[in-house]
Amino acid sequence: MKGENTSKDLALIAPLAAFFLVFFLIPFFYIFYRSLWDPSFTLKHYIHIIQEPLYLRVIFNTIKLAFVATVVCLILGYPFAFLLATTSEKTSNRLLAIVLIPFWISLLVRTYSWIIILGRKGLINSILLKIGIIDEPLTLLYTMKGVIIGMTHILLPYMIISLFSVMRGIDLDLLKAARNLGANSFNAFIRIFFPLSLPGVTGGSLMVFVMGLGFFVTPALLGGPKDVVISVLIENQVTFILNWGFAFAVAIVLCVIALVMVYFYNRYMGILKVVGGES
Repeated sequence: MKGENTSKDLALIAPLAAFFLVFFLIPFFYIFYRSLWDPSFTLKHYIHIIQEPLYLRVIFNTIKLAFVATVVCLILGYPFAFLLATTSEKTSNRLLAIVLIPFWISLLVRTYSWIIILGRKGLINSILLKIGIIDEPLTLLYTMKGVIIGMTHILLPYMIISLFSVMRGIDLDLLKAARNLGANSFNAFIRIFFPLSLPGVTGGSLMVFVMGLGFFVTPALLGGPKDVVISVLIENQVTFILNWGFAFAVAIVLCVIALVMVYFYNRYMGILKVVGGES
């Protein structure tokens, strides 16, 4: 009986394992191999990354951009997810539909729309000039601020959905019980609801941060020459400089940064807590 259950488990896992092997592990080890053999064994690409301040600044820009976008998404997404979790089911479904609508629009189209909105003659500058808040157009496009705005717009739904998936499992009667025992609404939220929602906070932050590390389209279109990120650097090395070995090495560095974040999250929080399971 135990052998039959094991065979069934393996049969269920096999398709996922095969997909993971073909589309992740094999390409990853191929890129890792190509970064070390160019054409013979060498560490020159990794040494070049460490020794060149420009590339270290690119790595720092990438981490900084992903971190800031994660913080902004958390600040904006937490109240909205809280509203989704505490309002009526009918209202919650309508608000959740609004969150999901951006997924139906191409990422490229959404990014190009921000070029129109953030330009010197765009919507934001036109409104601010018209009402007299500013005397000359603000420089929002091709800056780090513009990239953060564009990335937040695209990544915010992922944060909201991650938070909501945890918040909807919190028993709201606990808040009522706390208020009946003398706690005000703020104390009940801080001492009961917020700690219970932390798996959603950390899980959503991890997802948004890792996705932000690998963002390409938005930084490439909205960022300036001083705001180059790792994905744009890889594209330049492959397309224009044709230095494939160095591009592979930079890609491995990006993967390692993401895997380190996932490792520490899993070590201290547990991946399964994101979906309400046990570590």
